[in-house]
Amino acid sequence: MSVLPTAPIEITAFDWVPDFARGFVRDLRPRWACEEAGLDYRERLIPVLERPGWYYSEQPFGQVPALKDGDLRLFESGAILLYLGEKDDRLLPKAGQTRADTVCWLFAALSSIEPYTLEVLLLKFSIEEEWAKLRRPSLAAFVESRLERLADALGGKDYLTGRFSVADIAMATVLREAQHTGLLSMPSSLCDYVERCLARPAFTRALAAQLAAFGRTEKERGKS
Repeated sequence: MSVLPTAPIEITAFDWVPDFARGFVRDLRPRWACEEAGLDYRERLIPVLERPGWYYSEQPFGQVPALKDGDLRLFESGAILLYLGEKDDRLLPKAGQTRADTVCWLFAALSSIEPYTLEVLLLKFSIEEEWAKLRRPSLAAFVESRLERLADALGGKDYLTGRFSVADIAMATVLREAQHTGLLSMPSSLCDYVERCLARPAFTRALAAQLAAFGRTEKERGKS
């Protein structure tokens, strides 16, 4: 599995982002899923600062990732992970309770955890503002309480449903971003969980591919 110009699956990503965002842009999620499933994909890179007008017809908010597979188009990383999981039952079981649990945890990562950890991340950029200083204690307490609940649900399992899945791709990337803020305390079991997920070779390849795209763009700009 690799980035191939002729691959049928196309992932839209940004061609450049500031240093602090590198390795955290959400096209990392479908890249990771493709690597886990052994699916080749091609890149379509768009500028982050001047996003082309035509792209909004594919992604109404101008965000990444978007995915194309033949005539099928998808946006939103959760929907894309669900679609890619359907291609390999190692990432999403075909039926039964494990499939149901996987879908539930995928949605939980993106709706019960990420909105609040993202708020913490955004708070970091205004941390010296008075309103941010007032907001931080209650927000951190709420998020840390939710992370404790997540740790309880994970229990002694290696992964959310006992086996690695698209739900773990979503949850591990969300928690990795939360760790990156430096503003939250995370249970040790969740830290171990994130480390376990990120140690997978497929994540390493996905991260390298995202960073390589940024590097190529910078090299091209240097020649112009």
